[in-house]
Amino acid sequence: MRVLNFAVRPTLLLKYFGQLCIASACLTVVPFSVSLLFDDAHVSLRYFVVLICLSLMGFGLMRLRAPKRMQTNEAMVLTALIFLFSPFVLAWPVMASGFGFLDALFETVSAVTTTGLSTAVSLNDKPATFLFARAWMQWVGGLGIVVLSIAAMIQPGLAAKRLDIGEDYENDLIGSTRAYARRIFAIYAILTIAGVLLLIGSGGKWFESVLYSLAAVSTGGFSPSDASLQGIENHYFQAAVIFISVAGGISLILYHHAYRYGLKVALRDRQFQGFLAAGMLTTLLLTWFLWYQDGFDGSAALRHGALNALSAQSTAGFASLNIATIGDGSKLTLIFAMAVGGSIGSTAGGIKIFRLLIVFRLLYLVIQRAGAPNNAVLEARLSGRKIATAEIQAALCLIFGFVLIIALSWLPFIALGHAPLDSLFEVVSALGTAGISAGVTSAELHPLLKGVLCADMLMGRLEIVVWMVFLYPGTWIGKRREA
Repeated sequence: MRVLNFAVRPTLLLKYFGQLCIASACLTVVPFSVSLLFDDAHVSLRYFVVLICLSLMGFGLMRLRAPKRMQTNEAMVLTALIFLFSPFVLAWPVMASGFGFLDALFETVSAVTTTGLSTAVSLNDKPATFLFARAWMQWVGGLGIVVLSIAAMIQPGLAAKRLDIGEDYENDLIGSTRAYARRIFAIYAILTIAGVLLLIGSGGKWFESVLYSLAAVSTGGFSPSDASLQGIENHYFQAAVIFISVAGGISLILYHHAYRYGLKVALRDRQFQGFLAAGMLTTLLLTWFLWYQDGFDGSAALRHGALNALSAQSTAGFASLNIATIGDGSKLTLIFAMAVGGSIGSTAGGIKIFRLLIVFRLLYLVIQRAGAPNNAVLEARLSGRKIATAEIQAALCLIFGFVLIIALSWLPFIALGHAPLDSLFEVVSALGTAGISAGVTSAELHPLLKGVLCADMLMGRLEIVVWMVFLYPGTWIGKRREA
């Protein structure tokens, strides 16, 4: 059976890409202003050039006449384009801080995708403008992915209802996205400001607190310290950073539900419960491995177990110890946590708790059917709602794609002589946009492997399906809708 498929319309893509360029220009004003504040003239010049180029391009493209109604595949392609375009544009200002083009691009891809992997040898010699810019890119990337997820990744159904998306989603994709964006921005801003205040109250300096809050709320994990959380002796500050990261790993719309309907409604959310349960399980496992295999005393094992497990589960990527030195059991625990990730509708990466819950319900359904009458009607349900067949297919396809890409990305690392488990750790960290490193990622890493990690970060951030649509020939070639 041949299915009707409308190809994307170039004029519509260009017009809305122009709008995103204007939005990017407005957001670039912030690091430009910070560079002026810290008197980094050469960096300021580069940001000014980027700002002007984005503005001219944006205003030029916005003048194009295009249909107002956007297709889902057009939203996906547009999302992919902006996540491809932004790192290349922002790499030029980053190069002013002593990076070559490839390492600068790696840094911006890691920032925009809220991953946190870095090839920087040291941060102690980097200017304050650079430290702020990469934390800001993560914050913007986190906000962008949550907002664009409605247009690019969430289809009508149970997941859409959980994000409080109206039934007219397909009829007004752009309008739904704008309404959702306003709500999410308010929640995101409140979390960020609250994070800054919490960190200052925990003994942090104001600039340090701003950087950590931007990176934690976005579950990005870029730290202004060479040793991530290891470089911080204040245990209260460490705990506050991870607490904010966990807050970013929860579906942001759930905060709106808690405000609107009461805290009990949010606490009964299955995805929220699953996220907390996964975090607790990971904490217990990691604590046990650190104590039993790695020789930590009980209190140190519990503290580092909680900090690093929750950081991995939320895919924030902060680390309170040197991951390269811990045992295989601890690394495997973190690998599973990074692969699962946080909630749909959050800034976290990974497969997502919601999809894991769907798989568990399917397994439970298989067990039920083994003892049920032949004529029994059994449905996969979650939180009292029927799980649509399309959602089940999407969840299974994404999990399969996730595993397949891990395998394909792992092979080049093995071929070039890297340790198998450390290589797997790095690949899962990139694909899950976690950013915790086992010591493989460095300035000396082979350019091919840097490219593999960049591809993994982009695929993981946009959840693979977007790139499948982007590369599908029918997306570009075929009949186009007129209106």
